[in-house]
Amino acid sequence: MSINVVLVEPEIPQNTGNIIRTCANTGATLHLIRPLGFSLEDKYLKRSGLDYWDISDIRYYDSLEELFEKYPEGKYFYSTTKTNQSHSDMKFEDGCFLVFGKETKGLPETLLAENKETCMRIPMVKLEKARSLNLSNSVAIVVYEALRQIGYPNMR
Repeated sequence: MSINVVLVEPEIPQNTGNIIRTCANTGATLHLIRPLGFSLEDKYLKRSGLDYWDISDIRYYDSLEELFEKYPEGKYFYSTTKTNQSHSDMKFEDGCFLVFGKETKGLPETLLAENKETCMRIPMVKLEKARSLNLSNSVAIVVYEALRQIGYPNMR
């Protein structure tokens, strides 16, 4: 087993393509929650995903609720700028789900409020214009912290 990356309604094809590559190289399963802000045939998505499509485990859902119903026992962690808990303070476990929101809005406020104990942020400077990191960079940072904590399973 390894970890799961969840993208809720991603909007930018290049970000998703980069995340596909990250998931392929780390053995993470990618869960995409519709609606997607692009076509799966998008040339930018294909280009940024390069030749990693055939070694990627990508699953699609029509809603976040559908994912929760399929994996009711899953341990979910929510990435947001609206918490003081660092991603490195979380106690990740094998098979956990790392959930990321859309680039322009993040995750729904109600979801974050219901899951305060597993909300995490990546520390950044305290500047008003420094609102958040790029989605694909954020995913990579959190994925590698989770993998480090569980001992880099099936990796060399």
